[in-house]
Amino acid sequence: MRHSGTLCDVTLHVAGTDLLAHRVVLAATSAYFNAMFSCEMLEKSLDRVSIKEVEPMALQLLIDYAYTGQIEITDENVQCLLPAASLLQMDVIREACCSFLLRQLDASNCLGIRLFAHTHSCEELQVTSHQYALNNFMKVSQEEEFLLLSFEEISSLVSSSQLNVTDEETVYGAVMRWLKHNLNEREKHFASLLSYVRLPLLSREYLLSQVMGESLIRTNSEAKDLLIEAMRYHLCPAERAAVEHNAHNARTTTRRPEGLQPVIFAIGGGSLFSTINSEFEYYCPVSDRWTYVQSSQRRSRAGLTTLNNRQKIVVIGGYNGSKELNSVETYSPLSNVWETGASMGSPRSCFGVCSLNGNQVVVAGGFDGNAVLNSSEMFDAYANVWYSYPNLEIRRKYCRLVELNQSIYAVGGFDGVNYHSSVSRFDPREGKWVRVAPMITPRSSCGATVLAGKVYVSGGNDGNSCPLSSVERYDPTMNAWESVASMQTRRSTHDLVEVNDALYAIGGNDGSSSLNSMEKYCPVVAQNSAKWTPVKAMNLRRSNLGAVVLYCQDLGSSFGRQEETMLSSAASHSTVTDTEVAMDRKSNEDISLLLPPV
Repeated sequence: MRHSGTLCDVTLHVAGTDLLAHRVVLAATSAYFNAMFSCEMLEKSLDRVSIKEVEPMALQLLIDYAYTGQIEITDENVQCLLPAASLLQMDVIREACCSFLLRQLDASNCLGIRLFAHTHSCEELQVTSHQYALNNFMKVSQEEEFLLLSFEEISSLVSSSQLNVTDEETVYGAVMRWLKHNLNEREKHFASLLSYVRLPLLSREYLLSQVMGESLIRTNSEAKDLLIEAMRYHLCPAERAAVEHNAHNARTTTRRPEGLQPVIFAIGGGSLFSTINSEFEYYCPVSDRWTYVQSSQRRSRAGLTTLNNRQKIVVIGGYNGSKELNSVETYSPLSNVWETGASMGSPRSCFGVCSLNGNQVVVAGGFDGNAVLNSSEMFDAYANVWYSYPNLEIRRKYCRLVELNQSIYAVGGFDGVNYHSSVSRFDPREGKWVRVAPMITPRSSCGATVLAGKVYVSGGNDGNSCPLSSVERYDPTMNAWESVASMQTRRSTHDLVEVNDALYAIGGNDGSSSLNSMEKYCPVVAQNSAKWTPVKAMNLRRSNLGAVVLYCQDLGSSFGRQEETMLSSAASHSTVTDTEVAMDRKSNEDISLLLPPV
């Protein structure tokens, strides 16, 4: 009837085009037309109504939808369809357009979609596209859209503590590219943007080679002050702890993206007697799944710890099958790249290691291929330099180090003759190792970690033929050890980590073979009734492995699983019908979960 003009009672005029329609049909699908034709408005009595600020194609599609209940949303029409649906108050179409754009998000268009959403007051789309830009900043900052941002728009990104980057050098480089894209107009914003870059967290080499030589800094007093602050931070390591605990100085705080999940990484180790694994694997507690990753790493008895607020792994020393190592490598899951760091002063394996203040690493004891060591070293991640550290009071290999309340505890070990139950505590503020209460049982090759303000140790060797299954914990306020539930499996040369108030004992050996099993213990929740329970085993057996917990987002994209392709095949077009309205609201929720990563 509409196409033949039968009983049509209104003509919509838009940009030189006339479209025939029935008022009752338009009013039934559009709150805008309902108000126009049912209230005392001028258009109520007009046969010909002019519609402004709407493209003819969009209005034609919306009128067709009013009659047929169907509309196809495509790349070509979504940008004119969404504002038209907003003006005509056709909320179903507006929501469908937003869902379509959500499925289209990628590094090349998320900033444009964010601006488009802001212009048309699509709050959910704006928030999601902004979060996508934060989560994928390393790719987004390389796109042409990034260089065209306004000062306010780039500020909203680089000032965010949720910016997802492997290092602060990425942020500095992005800011400088944006400035120099139109330097004459943008130089006035230099100091403001530089204040959002966390210069103290840049490496010393980068500060000296890239930042200090920047001509814009030499001519800007505010920028000079920021550089001086960063250099003082690097030149006075003893003062860093106090600076980092100053809540007012965000520039010394590592960025922490939203939506991070704890992930256990198991690296190195191998069979009990020969093979050393080069591959590593990671475990997601939420999915209860280990994922196997190819790598060139080939070490056992190495030291493993984390830096950058548990966003980067440091692998130190160890044994490669022929000799003890002093080399250091760092790994970021975000970039899936291994990088070489400064080597230790002494080669060592079977040593204790822990991180301190988030940017320092302390190693102690171990074996250098000839003798058991009592020496210690400290690595400054920002300076990429190793320093001598006060020696342990006795020689220890197969010992463990843990950090608790800014103090370091050296636990157990073996000196070549005796298995130790002794425990020493080092307070960097006091500068010396002091004995605290010994463990109940002598242990070397045990696992050790901290949970709820207490030190837990598990398994290990006490000099008898079989590894231990017993577990004990130390309360620093009482200076006392107590026994807790034993593991189900005897283990030594394993590792022990904490995730979400639970302990995980991983791999190791039981005296006859290496293990791939893992078990879990939740003392905080169950307290005295807690027991160890088996969880998903690793893919490979690993004795003398290292395990750490990182906080990560979308590991799939880092390791080659292209979830985004799942979306791209479905994103080329979208069709909405009346019968799909209810399901469309549900699918919008699913879409937001599929976006990589939101």
